[in-house]
Formats: sequence, C-alpha cells, structure tokens
Amino acid sequence: QVQLVESGGGLVQAGGSLRLSCAASGRTFTNYNMGWFRQAPGKEREFITSISWSGGRTDYADSVKGRFTTSRDNAKNTVYLQMNSLKPEDTAVYYCAADLTIWSRVQKRRVSDYDYWGQGTQVTVSS
Repeated sequence: QVQLVESGGGLVQAGGSLRLSCAASGRTFTNYNMGWFRQAPGKEREFITSISWSGGRTDYADSVKGRFTTSRDNAKNTVYLQMNSLKPEDTAVYYCAADLTIWSRVQKRRVSDYDYWGQGTQVTVSS
C-alpha cells in the first residue's frame, strides 16, 4: 500500500503561483516514478507531469511546459509541483500518483499506468 496526500491548493489570481506537495508513505518512495494529473469539472483526468524515481528525468504536457516544474525530495518522501503564471484554465482538482514499477526508465502519461492516487487538492485560478 502507498498513501499519498496532496496539499497546497487554493485560490489564486491569474498570473500567480502555487506550490503543491504530495507526501508519500507506506512503501519505499525512492523506487517509484511519480506523476501529477488534474481534472476539471466535466472533463477527463489529464496528465501534467511526471518525475523519475531518481528525480533525474521529467516529462511535461505541452499545456504546462515552461510554467510548471516538478521536483522531489526523497529524504522527505515528498514530490512537488511548482505552478507559475497560472491561468483560469488551470482550474482543476490536482492529483499526485505513484507508478509502482520499480526503477522504471519509462515516463508514463496514462491514468491507467499509475497504481496509487492521492485524494486531490483544488486549485482555482480567478481571472
């Protein structure tokens, strides 16, 4: 079992920034790639970014490239999502997820590729 708890969401004006955190427990966090997804009302959950187990590789959706940055602190079992230049269309519930393929070299983008999910945190960007 892996438990994931997101925090850091909230209400921000367009152009502002937020940093989300995802704290993991229950298994050896350092073995697993992590992903961030979001889901807006009436839309499917979509991939935002992923980071490899070592932190050495990242992957970003085009919609957030250059504005969002993911990182991880394996000593703290935490992955982060720094979101800058936020837009109203970034409004969604944000989820972190764990891919339990040990030491995977593949950055995955599909919801079905991830095994455990957090409960999500709401991000609302006002215009």
